[in-house]
Amino acid sequence: MRHLLGIEGLSQGQITDILDLSERYVSRNRQNDKHAGGLEGKTMVNMFFENSTRTQASFEIAGKRLGADVLNMSMATSSVKKGETLIDTALTLNAMHPDLLVVRHQNSGAVALLAEKVNCAVINAGDGRHEHPTQALLDALTIRRRKGRLHRLTVAICGDIAHSRVARSNLFLLGKMENRVRLVGPRTLMPTGVDKFGVEVFEDMREGLAGADVVMMLRLQKERMDGGFIPSEREYFHRWGLDAEKLSFARDDAIVMHPGPMNRGVEIDGEIADDINRSVIQEQVEMGVAVRMAVLDLLSRHNGPTGIDV
Repeated sequence: MRHLLGIEGLSQGQITDILDLSERYVSRNRQNDKHAGGLEGKTMVNMFFENSTRTQASFEIAGKRLGADVLNMSMATSSVKKGETLIDTALTLNAMHPDLLVVRHQNSGAVALLAEKVNCAVINAGDGRHEHPTQALLDALTIRRRKGRLHRLTVAICGDIAHSRVARSNLFLLGKMENRVRLVGPRTLMPTGVDKFGVEVFEDMREGLAGADVVMMLRLQKERMDGGFIPSEREYFHRWGLDAEKLSFARDDAIVMHPGPMNRGVEIDGEIADDINRSVIQEQVEMGVAVRMAVLDLLSRHNGPTGIDV
């Protein structure tokens, strides 16, 4: 594996291998000495063209615990803002011989384009509406730990599906692992051609959550909306926000997930988000560091000109 650009190109076996390695880093991160080594002498550059405090921090912690030299580039003040193209930026970086590039970009496909121009490994930290592979992997690790398996589960992904790269990566991953996936939300927030995804689609939350093992809520991505997709936040919460009454339709042991940051009272009731018996939102954050350590580890070991892009 040379790059990690998306879940779509990963096999079931590759997903399992990444999750298995992540388990080792979960244990390591719970020890007093969290430094695992393996990336000493390597240079890792975080290039975030979109702001994301938690994802960038998670990658930075992962890289430093593995011993890498980590550089966070402030793209808000970079040469890109002065008119330099993404490709020119990539070529400039390439001349500095980094080993790992972690890239978040507002445009779908931008990370893959950059990966074609550099010699090092590239990790997609989220590109437009396309994919966010490490988020799907950390979600998968959280589910596997809580449910004891990652197959034959009923997973309801709820909310703003149309604008969510998290939903897209999770659709690929959960499908590959033979789960039953439901998309739940207003028609205005469903992607074009959703009927061809091979999933069940529900507009009614209670019907969509009936018997679900996992309830995955999504952030309402207002920054990606250029029109009136919902009548109001109050109405949205009333119909599609997760509260105790709607959650009662899922299985009694169903877990609640959210990739964050949460909009309490819009996508999810605060009491549900804080319920340690149902919510695994903080566990998702913890798994994020372990998964990113595993991905960095694998890419640093297998990166090379003959590697396979996924």
